[in-house]
Amino acid sequence: MAEPRPHNHPEPSAVVLAMLRAFLRTAAARARSRAPRPAQDDDVLLDAPDDRLAPALVAAAHGEHGPAARLLAGTRHDAEWDHRDRYATRLAAFARFRSEWLDTWRATAPDDPDALLVAARLAVHRHWDSPARTELLRQVIPSVVAAAETAGPADPVPWRTALDAARGAGAEHAEFERLWEQAVRRSPHHYGSHIAALEYLAAASSDGHGECLDFAETAAQEAPEEALVRALPLHAAFTCLTATGTGTGTDARTGGATTAAVRTHRPRLDAAADRAITLSAAHPAADPWAAELRNLLVYVLVRLERHQDAAEQLRLTGPYVTSFPWDRDTDDPLGGFLRVRADVRAHPGEAAPATGTAAPGRPRNGYGERVRPGDH
Repeated sequence: MAEPRPHNHPEPSAVVLAMLRAFLRTAAARARSRAPRPAQDDDVLLDAPDDRLAPALVAAAHGEHGPAARLLAGTRHDAEWDHRDRYATRLAAFARFRSEWLDTWRATAPDDPDALLVAARLAVHRHWDSPARTELLRQVIPSVVAAAETAGPADPVPWRTALDAARGAGAEHAEFERLWEQAVRRSPHHYGSHIAALEYLAAASSDGHGECLDFAETAAQEAPEEALVRALPLHAAFTCLTATGTGTGTDARTGGATTAAVRTHRPRLDAAADRAITLSAAHPAADPWAAELRNLLVYVLVRLERHQDAAEQLRLTGPYVTSFPWDRDTDDPLGGFLRVRADVRAHPGEAAPATGTAAPGRPRNGYGERVRPGDH
């Protein structure tokens, strides 16, 4: 799941209506064939939840917290940390506009670790967009850490939330490392914690591109085959391609990966994309759970001007669009995705650059490894 990012939000009523509409359209889409086919503009679903999250969000829209509580309790019981992280983030985002269900949950079960987790992530969400973000997040770090300390000895997700808060607050290295140690002690390969660390490293490093890629590649190579953190190099590539000063002023539609920094790391960026292509191939087509991975992969492939590979990922993702990464370039992520898709389709016969060695549309991996997904 993507880290909190500043962006404009529509009015609460519009958010709720859009989400409910997405739930209904998601159910209809799943009733159709799972065979990949080009999605029409009116078939596209933005940030559609999966089958487990959707009932919890629908219930929350009616002020009921029970399904959300059962969902998160199940992820905690079964140690599904990547699912737990994504679900808690989505529930907190919903609570930003409709919080009655969360208020009731906290009132009836003030020590529930799942309610505390959602509340902590909500606090980070609310303060992230503020001009006073640094000071506000510094104020909430103690409560976020306190919630993490009550979560038990195995759960890394509250510590990922603490890492996000510390990153937004501009925490010193020693403080961030202390929180990082708490997270990885509980789950050495938790994807969300690694994303938080990668973003912190990108902001703090004097050689952000190389060090981010080093960090991501090492984490991916050391992770079990099924761990989601295997996708971390793709996020590092995205960070490199979108860092201030690394583009040419263009957006994802036209690429722009032409500066010296990007040219220096081009083989590693292609290898990250190749690894993610293999990771994508391990998921079914039109799978909402794999949508964020595939949307991010399309973004990176377009920036690398690998349009034919991007077209294959668009085919696999089907109707599922995620706000991240398109909200990096626009306040209208759905519109941004549609524009990129149209541009990719305008290059139907364009060959991939010579840096990619596998045939277009075939799973590729720059490390010669078979990579399987955990989740994203």
